[in-house]
Amino acid sequence: MTTTAFVFPGQGAQKVGMGKDLAQEFAVARDVFAEADESLGFSLSKIIWEGPEDQLRLTYYTQPALLTMSVACLRVLQASLAGPLVPSFAAGHSLGEYSALVAAGSLTFSDAVRIVHLRGQFMDEAVPAGLGAMSAILGLDKVAIESICASVSTDKRPVELANLNCPGQIVISGEAHAVSQASDQLRAAGARVIELVVSGPFHSSLMKPAAEKLADELRGISIFPAKIPVVANVSAKAVTEPDEIFQALTSQVFSSVLWEDSVRYMLDQGVERFIELGSGTVLSGLIKKVNRKLPVHAASDTASLTALIQQLNE
Repeated sequence: MTTTAFVFPGQGAQKVGMGKDLAQEFAVARDVFAEADESLGFSLSKIIWEGPEDQLRLTYYTQPALLTMSVACLRVLQASLAGPLVPSFAAGHSLGEYSALVAAGSLTFSDAVRIVHLRGQFMDEAVPAGLGAMSAILGLDKVAIESICASVSTDKRPVELANLNCPGQIVISGEAHAVSQASDQLRAAGARVIELVVSGPFHSSLMKPAAEKLADELRGISIFPAKIPVVANVSAKAVTEPDEIFQALTSQVFSSVLWEDSVRYMLDQGVERFIELGSGTVLSGLIKKVNRKLPVHAASDTASLTALIQQLNE
């Protein structure tokens, strides 16, 4: 049997209308969207399916929207296979780690969707709009980026490595002026710099107030032992126990997302196939840049899910 990992996307993958075809086609997907609406006490489905885009882009809607979309894809896949497909690992990029924990049975979907809505609120409140920034740095190695960031960073105006996505792609995050200053120096060093349209400096030390509030909320829900190992963003190692999952989720808010290292860890553990469940194909592209030889499947709508299900059932 092929050793499989399920992976789940994070912010940036959202789009208005995602999952509507799934809900029309599959009762299990319809139930996921209905459960999200009931758990949150408002119609998240309406925001996802009708927008407007600038509302869906608000992080406290984006996060539960992407989680809901990923879980809908997961449930359709699980309900449609001829036999059980138990992945050897689950992992998610930032917000996607919550989707992975739902897949692993560590969090209930109802708790997860409420927690990530609050997570988005806390992250939004941590830094007033416009005071933080993030930029993608392409074509420069980690050591050079770290060195330049360290040279311009201060305690009150930090700029740090936020996402280590794949070879040649690292995202920096922090105080807006410091990010701008670092970006100028990184361009001079030969990097291509893309300013990201985000509502805050995610995965930087400026997010520590959000992490403290999130920890209080996480203490109020049940975190169960994971039935399959979940590869944590903060360590790029598998976690299964509730205490280590709690620590990973709390630290993740202000720590680097070690996505490339997470993929390499799963490869080292013998993973032979990745299945991306949720909106878009961002993670599939990043995984291919780590290892082009392994099959990577992205299932994000009725057509791609149906094709994947047919392939897995053969």
